[in-house]
Amino acid sequence: MDKHEAEFSNLVRAFRKKHMGKGPSKINTTFCKNWAICELEGNLSPVEKFIANADEGKQMLREARTEMVKEMYRQNHPVEMEEYLQCHFVDLFVDIDIERDFGMSIFVFDENIEEKFLSKK
Repeated sequence: MDKHEAEFSNLVRAFRKKHMGKGPSKINTTFCKNWAICELEGNLSPVEKFIANADEGKQMLREARTEMVKEMYRQNHPVEMEEYLQCHFVDLFVDIDIERDFGMSIFVFDENIEEKFLSKK
């Protein structure tokens, strides 16, 4: 992860902390074409971990975590990310493995950010 990807990880952590009250404990970002692919560890709160002890709790948390995160970005446009990358946010794909407390978020932008920042390494 280079400095631009690390800075993007910091923006993701700050955004989630601001809008969800807690950000992931670890984020690793990779720029690939017009995607910023984020691997997120340590997403769940202690209460969510307790809920995940039940099978129906796991499914409920997974659905809530994926849909709520996407909705959070729809309602709170990630302006800081767009300003940093100098391009427009288009879409977000989200998934989480509740048992491993490991998530993936793929941010889609309207420009090739890999190419843009590869030349700035």
